[in-house]
Amino acid sequence: MKRYGIFGGTFNPPHLAHSTLAEKVRMELKLDKIIFIPSAIPPLKDKNEVLEIKHRLEMSKIAFGNNPNYEVSDIEINNLNGKSYTVDTLTKLQKRFIGETVKFYLILGIDSLIDFPKWKNPEKLFELSEVAIINRPGFSKNNIQPDYLKKVKFINTELMDISSTKIREFVRNNKSIKSLVLPEIEKYIIQNNLYK
Repeated sequence: MKRYGIFGGTFNPPHLAHSTLAEKVRMELKLDKIIFIPSAIPPLKDKNEVLEIKHRLEMSKIAFGNNPNYEVSDIEINNLNGKSYTVDTLTKLQKRFIGETVKFYLILGIDSLIDFPKWKNPEKLFELSEVAIINRPGFSKNNIQPDYLKKVKFINTELMDISSTKIREFVRNNKSIKSLVLPEIEKYIIQNNLYK
């Protein structure tokens, strides 16, 4: 049976913590690969803050595409007319791998698990995948519904104080992001005048 991690997000932009955490999860869960899926229109994010999908997809390919254990999927690109729901994406992925024996591991930050009650059909996600949760600075298990705590696997990862929000803020304020993203991502942001 193949074991595939599903790492969705806005990747606005993708940064070094994404790669570090993904590799930690891949090793701990013995995953065959991790599929990174930039979301088209995330329902719980301010759409004015989210860069158009073509840039986020291209940066994701730059950030993750050279690792043989990773794949970047454009499965949500066709969702441009509507919001991206994880449950719909997982259902599409199951159809894509029909005929293969695959187990999905949905990789989420603890902040996403706190927001689970706001997600579309969160209970179905547990039917479609194992749910693996990674730490994020400033969030605790205390704010999670107790029944969700029993259904997920927590991955102990080093807390990294890197966020896409911080990177966008640094770019707007002309601060260096060299320690936060790959040099190729920094170059792409500068060349395309993003986040100004």
